Amino acid sequence: MNAPCSAEAAICARSITRDFQAGQSTIQVLHGIDTDIRSGELTYLVGESGSGKTTLISIMCGILWPTEGEVKVFGTDIYKLSDNDLVNFRLNNIGFIFQQYNLIPSIDAAANAAVPLIAQGVPVEEARERAKVLLDRLNIGNQADKLPRQLSGGQQQRVAIARALVHEPRLVVCDEPTAALDARSGRRVMDLLREVAVAADRACIIVTHDNRIFDLADRIIVLEDGRITHDGTTMPSDH
Repeated sequence: MNAPCSAEAAICARSITRDFQAGQSTIQVLHGIDTDIRSGELTYLVGESGSGKTTLISIMCGILWPTEGEVKVFGTDIYKLSDNDLVNFRLNNIGFIFQQYNLIPSIDAAANAAVPLIAQGVPVEEARERAKVLLDRLNIGNQADKLPRQLSGGQQQRVAIARALVHEPRLVVCDEPTAALDARSGRRVMDLLREVAVAADRACIIVTHDNRIFDLADRIIVLEDGRITHDGTTMPSDH
């Protein structure tokens, strides 16, 4: 019998497995993951390439279905929702920061950052103004009218971060948010994530290999070969 979800759990994952087909073979990427991601914490998910990190966060956010197991996000069993309800749930509750940024090339930085608000029905000009406030806080307000191709990699990443935070989601999921940034900019981004994304009723998960920011985590979960091998407030000494 699975353990009950903790009262502080933003995400409650129980007995999560995920299989992929490779020709005639079945490869199990996740092996019975049980974990809670707690509200009010900045949680890092750490592991080597191929350890299952991206698969796990994709399942936790309703992007990829588990082969077995259940996921509750803020008490909602997301894999019992209809497709449309799941899309709306993600739109209203989750902000994503992708490693590849995924900006729309034909619209400017402010419009890119405003996309979640526009999708929620906020008028375009109001959405742009709210996005510009966040771009200012990320020190790229002067780039609001630039197209993605006119921005550096680090600037594009900050636009992607603004897009993930602009609708004030209860859960923020980040894939290597400091990878393209220097140490100072990376710290600034992490400070902003802690300020905006971590609160008593919110949570933030960060997939990272950046040891420059390990000290900022409230909790570090280490994955190896699809299994959790460490769950604590610091990195284990053998990593």
